[in-house]
Amino acid sequence: MSAIERETREFESRSSRSKGIFEKARELTPFGVHSNYRYIDPYPLYFSRAKGSKIWDADGNEYIDFNMGFGALVTGHSHPILIREIGNCIDKGVLYGFEAEDSVELGRIVTSRFGYDMVRFSTTGAEATMHAVRLARAHTGRKKLLKFEGCYHGSHDSLLVSVKPTKEKVGDRKSPNQVPASKGIPPEVITNTIIAPFNDLEACEAIIRNHRDELAAIMLEPIPMNMGFVLPEKGFLEGLRRLADEFNCLLFFDEIKTCGKFYRGAADHFGVKPDLCTMGKAIAGGFPLSVIAGSKKVMETIVPGQVSHAGTFNSNPLSVRAAIVTLRDVLTESGFHFAERLGEQLAKGYYDIARDAELEAQLQWIGLSGTIHFSQEPVRDWRSFLETDTATWFLFYLSMMNRGIIPTGTGPDEQWTLSVQHTEEDVNRAIERFKSIAGDLKDVMEKMPLVEAL
Repeated sequence: MSAIERETREFESRSSRSKGIFEKARELTPFGVHSNYRYIDPYPLYFSRAKGSKIWDADGNEYIDFNMGFGALVTGHSHPILIREIGNCIDKGVLYGFEAEDSVELGRIVTSRFGYDMVRFSTTGAEATMHAVRLARAHTGRKKLLKFEGCYHGSHDSLLVSVKPTKEKVGDRKSPNQVPASKGIPPEVITNTIIAPFNDLEACEAIIRNHRDELAAIMLEPIPMNMGFVLPEKGFLEGLRRLADEFNCLLFFDEIKTCGKFYRGAADHFGVKPDLCTMGKAIAGGFPLSVIAGSKKVMETIVPGQVSHAGTFNSNPLSVRAAIVTLRDVLTESGFHFAERLGEQLAKGYYDIARDAELEAQLQWIGLSGTIHFSQEPVRDWRSFLETDTATWFLFYLSMMNRGIIPTGTGPDEQWTLSVQHTEEDVNRAIERFKSIAGDLKDVMEKMPLVEAL
């Protein structure tokens, strides 16, 4: 019996109630989940409660959670300050259909902290990027976007292009193909989304020059987080800023994830200012709120009756209050420093174990987030991510889960997140569990393909 077979049996023996729920759920819901990212073989786990750094599944198994809602919970689960404030807020109404008074205070907090002139609030990350793409096109009068191979920006058609293309479809490294990431996307939609390789400024410049009069925006995550955890190489972001200025298009940072990885976001951390930015996930402590932010010149393109931006749940009073409390009282500079220190401790612990066990593994991290890529070389773009070993990652994930650790999000393209409620004991336990399984990860014989569609 292989290690994967053994750990799969152990997973099934620990999660019989989840299996039963799955059998019922898939009769009502495709694959039993309401987001494809939550499905994993042999079946998804179902959870019943969470508190602090811990989460409990339907079978009562306790886990230390390093997924943290795919990075949305840098506050940790059910932070007591948030619980108290939201309890008070509910009595005043959960949805007005009009602007919440507190939205002005939140606007001031966000613009001050992240360094933008103006904001518009939405509800989800996908909504924010969808509206921001329209805004970029309206502002520039151009229709094409430059997007990077392997990057994910939400599940709307114009950006579901070359998110997880296979080796057979990617095309030339310097000028990648436009590959739809789902069935149901009309071919004519993706023609306006130009694909470039991350961390290759020379190739980007050639592509941009080729579309110089058509390009509305250069769009990217400053740290791509759907091919693991890929740091921008020195000069890459600065070079994109220069190219955006030279060719009169917008530099658009999608910081839905990265706004919660640094106190003032990735733009401030790397010292490169975009014209347009979207933020979300961690910004409201687990409540649904996203932000479109930018310069006054760009943001004032939004005009009722001319450029659309709307949403029933936009700036709802619960999410607005949650974001105020999260940014003001929970995700403070000292809170970030604490979580970053734990993140460094976790990554270095994993690194030492992988080195001592002679694993083909790359630890890539900064601050409170990072990942382990099972590969011979560092991952710097989508093409190098395609060389990672999915089967070894699956064994790592399943083995850690069976030992009470959720090590990352549900996929080899995800990362861990430390919260302000994690402890050194949590980190030490994760390191100990990784040490106990490292030997099994050395010679995994199975092969598993990457899943192309999301």
